[in-house]
Amino acid sequence: MAIAEFLTSLIAERGLARNTVDAYKRDLGQYHEFLREAGISVIDEVDPEMVTRFVEELRSGGAASATVSRKVAAVRGLHRFLVIEDHTSRDPTALLDSPQRVRGLPKALSVAAIGALLEAPDLTTNLGVRDAALLELLYATGARVSEAVALDQIDVDLDDATVLLTGKGSRQRVVPLGGYAVAAVRRYYPVRNELVGGRTDPGAVFISVRGRRLTRQAVWQVIKKAAVQSGLDESDVSPHVLRHSAATHMVEGGADLRTVQELLGHANISTTQVYTRVSPQHLYEVYVTSHPRG
Repeated sequence: MAIAEFLTSLIAERGLARNTVDAYKRDLGQYHEFLREAGISVIDEVDPEMVTRFVEELRSGGAASATVSRKVAAVRGLHRFLVIEDHTSRDPTALLDSPQRVRGLPKALSVAAIGALLEAPDLTTNLGVRDAALLELLYATGARVSEAVALDQIDVDLDDATVLLTGKGSRQRVVPLGGYAVAAVRRYYPVRNELVGGRTDPGAVFISVRGRRLTRQAVWQVIKKAAVQSGLDESDVSPHVLRHSAATHMVEGGADLRTVQELLGHANISTTQVYTRVSPQHLYEVYVTSHPRG
């Protein structure tokens, strides 16, 4: 059920503390055991009734309300992650009674906030130049953090301004690079060669000071640092928020959902719809300009 991948994302993309992640691990281990005993081995076999049974079993076992709420939050977070990452198109927890469920969706940053974030790195330093290229590429392509760290130089065509991303299930897609991202990566490549130095070149686009492929955790730290430098609340910024912001801004700029689906590499349009909830202001603007009585 990709529980390990989900737990890794909690650390790398949401910056949760190790103790919190360990609690998630225990709760999801109990959930996994419940499903195994129920004969469930494939994620698509989990339905709302099965999740409800799990909750009822927790309550009948005498678990405190706070404990049940925590375990349900872990299960809900797992299933939402599985949908977002295209492991499945169904979220069996979607209909659970939870007024806080929508808050689990990331909030897109404003265009101005994104601009401040992208301009935060110090371009007088090698790592600042690298970080600027990383941030520009993440926002330009809407790439998942896993796709960005897996990116090799051979996958980037700066002359054609495109990048080949490899997503879930080894599905590949070619995504355009904007002019800002192309310029940032061109500026970074000479710095990259300095970082590699005399070591064996790993071929990765983004590398560490030790000349190794950048990790997901390192990307989180880059974004966290840029958030602090730009005056943003670091808890509001993550690799996933950059991806969501890119999608939201494209939709609000006039892109249709099918195009955004292709750019983000979603297997199902329903996932794209979750990512691209446009702002009330944009809805109002579309209404008054398109409705006959607007």
